[in-house]
Formats: sequence, C-alpha cells, structure tokens
Amino acid sequence: MVSAVIVAAGSGTRMQAALRKQYLPLAGLPILTRTLTVFENCEQIDQICLVIPGEDFNFCRRNILMPAKFNTQIKLIAGGQSRQESVYNGLQKVEGRCSIVVIHDGVRPLIRNDQLVACIKGAGQTGACILAVPAFDTLKQADASGRILSTLKRGDIWLAQTPQAFDLELIKKAHEFARREGNTGTDDASLVEYLGAPVTIVTGSRSNIKITSSEDLQIAKCLLREAMEEAAQDSLNIKTRRSSHAARRQPPE
Repeated sequence: MVSAVIVAAGSGTRMQAALRKQYLPLAGLPILTRTLTVFENCEQIDQICLVIPGEDFNFCRRNILMPAKFNTQIKLIAGGQSRQESVYNGLQKVEGRCSIVVIHDGVRPLIRNDQLVACIKGAGQTGACILAVPAFDTLKQADASGRILSTLKRGDIWLAQTPQAFDLELIKKAHEFARREGNTGTDDASLVEYLGAPVTIVTGSRSNIKITSSEDLQIAKCLLREAMEEAAQDSLNIKTRRSSHAARRQPPE
C-alpha cells in the first residue's frame, strides 16, 4: 500500500494575494486541485493525507475536494509551525498497512505521473528516493558580504524536488530522530541522510516547479498551456492514425 502526504500548510505570504497560494487558480482550477488530481490518477496511490492549515478544513472541503469529486480517500490533517512539523503531522495519520509514503509539495502541480511512479519504484528498491534535476548554472559559494569563496563543481550538484518517497518506517524514524536531536532539514531526504541512511535520485524535469511567487504562477500557466497543447496534438495524431488504419482496412466496393 502506498500513501501520499501532500503538504499545503504554508501561509503563502510571498505571493501577496488574498488567497493562500495553494488555492489560487491555475488555468481555471485551484493549484492544489491540480496537484491532487495527479495523485488521484496514479494507480499506485491508495490514500492521500492532505496537510493544510487547521482553520482551512471547511474551505478545502467546499472548494477543493467536493467540486473535484475525488475517488481516492483523502484525510485532512492540520499543519504545524514549519514544513517539517507539517510533514510529521501527516506521517502520524498514514495507515499502518502502508509500506511506502510519498511526500509532495501541494504547490508543485506540474508533476507528471511517470515521475511519481518512478519515485515510488525507487523507494521500493532502496528505501528512499527523490526527484531531482542536475544543476546547469555555474554555482558560486559566497560569504555573508557577498564575496565569492569558491566555484562549485556543478556536475556533482542536483537540485532536489518533490515527490520524495520513502519506506514508511524509515521516514518516521528519521523524523523522530530529528525531533530528538533538534535537527531541522530543508527537505525530508536531508533527515534520512542525517540518520545515516542512503537516498537515491531519479531525474525529474525543470517544469516541475514550486509555485511560491507571482512570477512562478505565470511560468506555471505557460508550462501548463504547452502541456495541454501537446496532449491535444497527441490525441489528434492518435485519432488520425486510427482513421487512416481503418480506411486501409475497408474492402474495396
């Protein structure tokens, strides 16, 4: 059994909008609805734990869950003061029958199904697997004054994304250990690394952006429009090939 913990408990202050960023519309649908739909359509996902601000439960049921008519079981969990605490809260509600848990940012709506499946498969093989993309810019290390200290070898650098998938007991152990040690990680994989367990990477895509600013939202709109146009063209090509094939099979009059 595979469960997903979708984290959407942020306040979204950087977006400077009336709504929290996860509820803002993206091509006619809330960002969070688009994210949940990917997991709803993934055959490997059996359960979704959605972590949101506690005061948003009624809003989320009314505006996110009910209109979309999701079939997958979705539990609502109140978030914490930090992302790490919110993930921890979500993990506590994952069913014990679950063997793999997938943790994903609610504001990454452009994740593809094949990437999600690859991450789940990787975790099943190694216990911990994340999506990441190789760095392509030149990377500089600088001090507090902005003076460059060194140029990093970008061939060794990967930019971590979500989803991140783990053996359930491993990620629970990593979170508990971090809480005891007072360790704060920037993602869940870093907590597993801190525990001393290996984490593997599957290559993601640069379109899997995290929407945190108005600029990100505009980029996401462009990327989604391109994806929808490609899907429509692919569908048209399939119909054309089928029509052509059927015409060739028609017996002559």
